[in-house]
Amino acid sequence: MPAPKTRAVSAKGMVEYRPHVSRGLPNGSRVRCADNTGAKELKIIQVIGYHSRLRRVPSACVGDMVMVSVSKGSPDLRRQMFSAVVVRQARLFKRPDGTRLAFHDNAAVIMTPEGELKGTEIRGPVAKEAAERWPRVANLASIII
Repeated sequence: MPAPKTRAVSAKGMVEYRPHVSRGLPNGSRVRCADNTGAKELKIIQVIGYHSRLRRVPSACVGDMVMVSVSKGSPDLRRQMFSAVVVRQARLFKRPDGTRLAFHDNAAVIMTPEGELKGTEIRGPVAKEAAERWPRVANLASIII
């Protein structure tokens, strides 16, 4: 008899476990695009899977999937909506081992609706929380902190 299926992987390329991370990117935040798709700056429109109190502004953190609009970049990408994964945040967050970490900028990488990365490389470091949750991001990351 086969073992029962677990819900360890819920979406394509995503691992379900997520540690608590301080949310530092509310809706409307501008983040840098860390891949080579041609987009330079992204605006966060919506945080996917966010549940909150009434009238609280949804916020994202490292490892979250968000809906973004390209505000600066190549003309064929501008003013289009994409899903993206946040890989860096400037707000300080604490890891379970007690270390504290903050990056110099906020950054995200654009993904397709199927869960594949749109670009072929990721510029700059990637947070360990994002790499553990999204294995396809970890494969392309040059530095994981």
